[in-house]
Amino acid sequence: MRRSVREALVGFSLLAAISGGVGLWLWLKGISLQRNLWTIQASFANAAGLADRSAVLYRGVQVGNVRSVRVSGDAVEARLEITDPNLRLSRPVAARIANSSLLGGDAVVSLISSGPPLPPGPGPRSEGCDQARMVCDGGKVVGVAAPTLEAVTDTVQRLLSQAERERVVPQMASATRAFERTAGETEKLSRDGQVFVRDAQRLVRELNASVRKADPILANLNKASAEAAEATRHARSVAARIDNPQTTQDLQATLANARKLTDRWHAVGKDVSKLTGDPKFMDGVLSVSVGLGKFFDELYPAQVDAAKDRAARDAARRQRWKNQREADASRFAPRSNAPAVTPAVRGL
Repeated sequence: MRRSVREALVGFSLLAAISGGVGLWLWLKGISLQRNLWTIQASFANAAGLADRSAVLYRGVQVGNVRSVRVSGDAVEARLEITDPNLRLSRPVAARIANSSLLGGDAVVSLISSGPPLPPGPGPRSEGCDQARMVCDGGKVVGVAAPTLEAVTDTVQRLLSQAERERVVPQMASATRAFERTAGETEKLSRDGQVFVRDAQRLVRELNASVRKADPILANLNKASAEAAEATRHARSVAARIDNPQTTQDLQATLANARKLTDRWHAVGKDVSKLTGDPKFMDGVLSVSVGLGKFFDELYPAQVDAAKDRAARDAARRQRWKNQREADASRFAPRSNAPAVTPAVRGL
């Protein structure tokens, strides 16, 4: 009985050791038995420090590992294995290589999504996944390599070499000496410039006085300019109205009507001249006038006689007034001492 128990324990221990070894081997190879995993293909120009099983982070949280790294002639292809089946990355997405800490350490891959938030929908492993809007299973992203100490050192070395070729330090020394000479000349010019400043101030005062005197002239010029601008606007308005085709047509029609009316007046004037120049026509008009006068005298005889009587009375009244004035004038006239001349003598 004890022997069977010992054999059973040894068998179970051996199975546990084999299972543990197989699990360790699968873990080291990056093989997972879960079915929720999905992958992303990232291409890097330089993948310094990147290796299998490197962590894959999204917003600082590990969401997977690097499944494999393959070097080609112009890039480094990395296969990223994501363990979260519901992780939805909005495009555009970039994969950046960085160190796990500021002091260095293992290289990690950070997924950076700069697209807008996605509405609820199918996941990356779904058949309805939209490749244009999000990263799906097997999708590709652009890889960005983080700056390394070696790259920085190489850049600094190139800058130093270029500075040595361009003789930057001697040129800086020469520029410094030129600056010192310029400073000395500037100090000298500043002393000479004080006199110039005083003269300039005096000139400015004189200019201000001249400007004050010229202010009324400028005001009148501004007023004249404004009036000229107003007149120009009116002239433009009149010109625009004259240029209007409808106005031109109206003017042409008015001129045509005036010409027709003038021609008619000329024709009527000619006809009137012909009628007035005809003696027979004028005799006929005179006969009609005389006949109309007689007709009215016969039609209204009482009114005609009354008018004649009134005219006779007025004539008699005027004659009496005239005789009265002559009598008054002869009565008040001075008398002469000469003998009166008889009519017979006056006749002699």
